Amino acid sequence: MSGDFSVSALSTRMSKSVASLKDELGGLRTGRASANMLDPIMVDAYGSPMPLSQLASVSVPEARMLSVQVWDKSMAGAVDKAIRESGLGLNPIAEGTNIRIPLPELNEERRRELTKVAGTYAEHARVAVRHIRRDGMDSLKKAEKDGDMGKDEMHDFSEQVQKATDDAISQIDELTAKKEQEIMQV
Repeated sequence: MSGDFSVSALSTRMSKSVASLKDELGGLRTGRASANMLDPIMVDAYGSPMPLSQLASVSVPEARMLSVQVWDKSMAGAVDKAIRESGLGLNPIAEGTNIRIPLPELNEERRRELTKVAGTYAEHARVAVRHIRRDGMDSLKKAEKDGDMGKDEMHDFSEQVQKATDDAISQIDELTAKKEQEIMQV
């Protein structure tokens, strides 16, 4: 079993959780327009939720403006509604298949809300990393119980798993702190 257990596979899964957090944090508004701000938005289209990126293209014509070009005219209303209800505090202006989204100045209250959202994203990423750690530890315990691995070997692997977990959590904390600082800058 010891040949079957791979700390690097667990580390890769943890890295994916960190990368996912990076994408989510990239979507949080910091006062500057960014095309990936709208990435987390899901639109109720054709009877099921779809990512906005599969229904429209997003561009940044100005520093404080986003432009969404909806490909299917019948979906423009659904895209507009999804953006309004996204919780990002955006107020889109629909003009046929083009939707303009002016980005208002962030006030102190909104900045605090966004830092809370960033914290929530970070906690979800931490939980995902802990689940991956638990999966790894469970498979180690099972291998030891089945006699496929000795106690010393299991102990060594469990230390490696814990180190990978600690590394991923510290990356998550670092990303979150950087994003919170970026949001709170006036």
